[in-house]
Amino acid sequence: MRQFFKFMFASMLGTLLIGMVLLVLFIGSIAALGSAFSMEGKPTTVPSGSVLHITLDQQIVDRGPKDAFNFDFGPFRSTSKLGLNDILDDIEKAKHDDRIKGIFLDLGVVPAGMATLKEIRNKLAEFKAESGKPVVAFADVYTQRTYYLASVADKVYLVPQGDLDFRGLQSEMMFMAGLFDKLGVQIQFIRGSDNKFKSYGETFTRKDMSPANKLQMTALLEGVWHNYIHDVAPERKLVPEALDTMAAQLRVRKAADAVAAGLVDSLLYRDQVLADLKTSVGLDADQEINFVELPKYTKAVVSRTGPDGTSTNRWSLPKVAVVYAQGEIQDGDGEDGNIGGATLSEAIRQARVDSSVKAIVLRVNSPGGSGLASDVIWREVTLAKAVKPVVVSMGDVAASGGYYISCAANKIYAEPNTITGSIGVFGIIPNMQGFFNDKLGLTFDGVKTHKYADMMTVTRPLTDEEKGIIQGFIDRFYATFTERVAQGRNMPVANVDSIGQGRVWTGTDALRIGLVDELGGLEAATAEAAKLANLGKGEFRTVGFPEQKDFLQQVRESLNAQARGWVAKEAFGDDVQLLGRFEEVRKVRAMSGIQARMPFDVEVY
Repeated sequence: MRQFFKFMFASMLGTLLIGMVLLVLFIGSIAALGSAFSMEGKPTTVPSGSVLHITLDQQIVDRGPKDAFNFDFGPFRSTSKLGLNDILDDIEKAKHDDRIKGIFLDLGVVPAGMATLKEIRNKLAEFKAESGKPVVAFADVYTQRTYYLASVADKVYLVPQGDLDFRGLQSEMMFMAGLFDKLGVQIQFIRGSDNKFKSYGETFTRKDMSPANKLQMTALLEGVWHNYIHDVAPERKLVPEALDTMAAQLRVRKAADAVAAGLVDSLLYRDQVLADLKTSVGLDADQEINFVELPKYTKAVVSRTGPDGTSTNRWSLPKVAVVYAQGEIQDGDGEDGNIGGATLSEAIRQARVDSSVKAIVLRVNSPGGSGLASDVIWREVTLAKAVKPVVVSMGDVAASGGYYISCAANKIYAEPNTITGSIGVFGIIPNMQGFFNDKLGLTFDGVKTHKYADMMTVTRPLTDEEKGIIQGFIDRFYATFTERVAQGRNMPVANVDSIGQGRVWTGTDALRIGLVDELGGLEAATAEAAKLANLGKGEFRTVGFPEQKDFLQQVRESLNAQARGWVAKEAFGDDVQLLGRFEEVRKVRAMSGIQARMPFDVEVY
């Protein structure tokens, strides 16, 4: 017995000591985080003769985090993001900063959509034209997406054994009907009666693309490609037709081909590129280049003057509110990366009642989601428009519910490659009876007080009558959707229906058919909102809504996101398509009510 207590107390003491050590390590890590966090809040010192180093290797979102942070605690690491708003502001700042002598685009994979890249590209072109400072691009491998950005540079370099992908665009979709057949699951997909282009449910109910989906997807890709080659061609002193032929014949098969085709200026290794960069920015060969990283430059201070040449106190200027709506639309408060109907509505309301806010820009980057939440947000946009100008700036995608919340604005801006429209609605109800009965051996029985009490169950198929009832819900919501658009765009409902039916459009086509007013990015939309409020350039400041989350909230959400990623990766490994399908199934499970959601995601590589 004495020996037992001896070992028990030794074990308890060991456990206590280990716990104390872990606690000390945890507190030390938090303290280190806090120290680094406070250090990051200090202004960045920029030496004279510096070069702004832009890598864009992190996810680019419309609005950067409130306080950038990085942590590494065992298996947990921060997932940093870059804000498009910060990138544009930094390039604008560098344009006026005498300490910055040029920009070095050090590119790899750029996780951003084509409309986002278009805004950055336009800003770089403006930087070159107005400052006279050089922009140099370099990469080991250029994807079509990264080359689109790089093509605006004064010089484009590629390593001698590198690669430039230039073969046009393609779309490949995975269909899961066969899988669900094997599992005994039936996905009951109900869309608006005339919504033949609303193809979201085809992923789960078909084994191939419908003719309507092929039609809209072909038009979409051709539109994106047309804009791509017409942007790249003039910067490279080529004609669009020549670029089209290069892709059609796959003329760029090795690095030397890219030079011969005029897409790249020279094949150089990194040290040779840096030597050339020194010359471009006026440094001697023996001088080191002082690179300033983009996230750090965000915290650099550059003195600016007002329109009359005198310094201005920006805090005293009237405000233009930029309300950020990024992610899928869902009911309630939402979470990081999604739009909560209640949260965004409150942000718009705050901007509306704030007398110091003279105009509102609603930045929309959303494929849609909950129809109910979209309508709640639309109501707040309508109320805001009654008292001050509201201008929408569309990002990579503003479709379905994303268009619903946009249509009431005074004006809508989109980039040529913005994906918009998708005016249509649908509902999805899985019937898992076969899976439960035949695969798992589970059966269900029960009682109900009324005929339709179990209409939304997943343990049996819908009856024809129930399908008709749900079809009625969806058709009524589609009618409301088209009426909202008709009212906001001053169009007959019949015209809206003819360009609706769930079909997606590029920004260029949306301008042609009247769904948007102007082509341009966030800065153009902000300038227009200020103009509508009778504010000139330099006579206002922008403020972001809604209020951003604090440091600890960011840490918690970063860890939660990584935990979800680990689950998916354990199941599917590194298979990108399967990981994407896992995410789609997760979305379907989370859906409730009528959905106003875009039918697919589009990526250009």
